[in-house]
Amino acid sequence: MTIGIGVIGTGWIGEEHVRRLTHLVSGAKVAAVTDIDLQRAAEVAGIAGAEVVDSAEKLIDGPAVDAVVVTSWGPVHAEQVLACIKAGKSVFCEKPLTTDAADGLRVMEAEQAFGRRLVQVGFMRRYDPGYREMKDVIDAGRIGVPLMAHCVHRNPSVRESYHSAMAAQDTAVHEIDTLRWLLADEFTSVQVLTPRKTSKRFEHLQDPQMLLLETAAGARVDVEVFVNCQYGYDIQCEVVGETGTVRLPDPARAGIRTAATSGYGIVQEFKDRFTVAFDVELQEWIDAVANEEEPTGPSSWDGYAATVVTNAAVQALDSGLIVPVDLPERPSFYA
Repeated sequence: MTIGIGVIGTGWIGEEHVRRLTHLVSGAKVAAVTDIDLQRAAEVAGIAGAEVVDSAEKLIDGPAVDAVVVTSWGPVHAEQVLACIKAGKSVFCEKPLTTDAADGLRVMEAEQAFGRRLVQVGFMRRYDPGYREMKDVIDAGRIGVPLMAHCVHRNPSVRESYHSAMAAQDTAVHEIDTLRWLLADEFTSVQVLTPRKTSKRFEHLQDPQMLLLETAAGARVDVEVFVNCQYGYDIQCEVVGETGTVRLPDPARAGIRTAATSGYGIVQEFKDRFTVAFDVELQEWIDAVANEEEPTGPSSWDGYAATVVTNAAVQALDSGLIVPVDLPERPSFYA
């Protein structure tokens, strides 16, 4: 069975997913695409021989579209996901599920009213081999009870439109979801520290930032966000337990010895670092849709919980205070 996919949003990640669904993922065919820039949509549609549709609503309701991939601008995700639920169609939504926590509640309420899970959120790190190995080690109790985690998220540079709140909303949101998953725990508070600013930034941006988080079980997590580090895309994670530690491995790269030095190349783009994760993520989602099964990946609850934490982090950045994470009890629907 081939699943007809509609893609909403044909920016960089939308184009990458169209290529992935067309050339790498089995069991799927991109049937339709749309974007506010229809010329851009037509260019991306050409990759898959897909139809160009002039609105998200028409795409979702299209008879050739069995399931939807949302890769549009974050603030419009909520309405597009809600439209998919109303149409009874499975939807893969890139992060963030919503930019406002109240919209996340609306999505969960609609999904629960429908009666089964339709939504998967694109937190691809859960599909990375290194992170999955860390999860297995922690769940097997091989490092004892987790006490702390140390995370680093560095980019060589960011565009001028990147603003200080995005350090939590667009960048550290990956660590927030990943640590919720690795530790099987929810965050209860967040503080943001602002070190000396790098001179390699646009003037309006606070960079770097340090997020300090606490979980319900009392574990402490620190996340360094440094988006103008200059040297490459560097993702690090270590979980410290009572009897040991587990660390995310660096990407495997060839060792080089030359000119009296020894070293290896550093990844420059997140698409290169997480290519395998993106591939596995979409293949597992397509397989679930084809088998008429509920998705097993990050849920609407996961998307909502991450947004609650990032909203609190933005408050902490603005106020300089430790801000509580006001997360309600997890609905049994998402157990």
